Amino acid sequence: MRLHKFSEVDAFVALDLDGADAASGPVRWARKILQGGAKDLARSQTYTYAALQMRRSGASAGINAEAPARAEAVAAFVAEAAALVADGTYLPDAAKGVGEGDLAPLRDGDSRNVGRLGAFAAASDAVSAATAAEAVVRLDGATAVIEGLSATGAALATEVAARGGRVVAVSSAEGALSASGGLDAAALAEAWTDNGDKALSALAGSDDGLAEPGALWGIAADMVFAGSKMGVVHHGVAEGLQCRALVPIGRLAYTSKALAVCRREGIAAVPDFVALAGSTVAAWSSPDAGDDEVRAEIASIVAALMEEALTSDDGPFLGACYAAEAFMSTWQDELPFGRPLAS
Repeated sequence: MRLHKFSEVDAFVALDLDGADAASGPVRWARKILQGGAKDLARSQTYTYAALQMRRSGASAGINAEAPARAEAVAAFVAEAAALVADGTYLPDAAKGVGEGDLAPLRDGDSRNVGRLGAFAAASDAVSAATAAEAVVRLDGATAVIEGLSATGAALATEVAARGGRVVAVSSAEGALSASGGLDAAALAEAWTDNGDKALSALAGSDDGLAEPGALWGIAADMVFAGSKMGVVHHGVAEGLQCRALVPIGRLAYTSKALAVCRREGIAAVPDFVALAGSTVAAWSSPDAGDDEVRAEIASIVAALMEEALTSDDGPFLGACYAAEAFMSTWQDELPFGRPLAS
């Protein structure tokens, strides 16, 4: 793992593997972005590339600035990152505090299919997450909860409904909304489009109509989709899960201790680097392929990855790790130290 520090702004990018054809991953802004978290995010993307048998590396950048200086800091980052983008050293994805519009000046030099970043990427991750879940539990007639409403989470509700499942609870920083008969996926998607982070209170009619966010963990369902932040599913949360599958919709959604609890309790913990492979497949898709073709390709690839991972006696997370590491060994002298799990 190499750390590249910027000279004109308080920013850095963690680059995981040497000798890669290209490296990509999120760029985040905050008062203080921790390098450790950035390195963990880079590692998760590395494993996605390896699972997809692409000789590329994960990366993750951080921009440190106070809120009043955010715009200036992001602009300085973009200006200095142009050279890194041009040679493929680092291709940034919009993440916390950094929007697609902020990165627009870099897209002409980006070697990916940039038309399939942003909203299409989020929807693609919903396809891969739903496909990964269905490898464990048939979605037709199944129940699901979604922790951490986002663009991906809203699209995921639509995917679950299209496959015959019911989303019985959703949470965000605002609170949790549940309905035993299932929430209206179309209404949820519309609320997200119209209200963003305030979608649940808009659906409920007011904040008073929402339970505490943590109430979601106590709701029994066939599958739990989670990912509002890294490590949101720690061992304490995992102990209380009442599900058959835990599926990340955000990178590094669960910790190593949570993984151990899931194995003990017979909960299939799906690897984040497979569940969120959709956006990577989309980003490197052919411009000649139609959107439906790309979605079908994502579903086919992820279904195959999960089928192989589930054959491992060590569970799907380690099964997928073994396959990814076997590919990395074909072009790296040594495997990177540490697997993609939250600290």
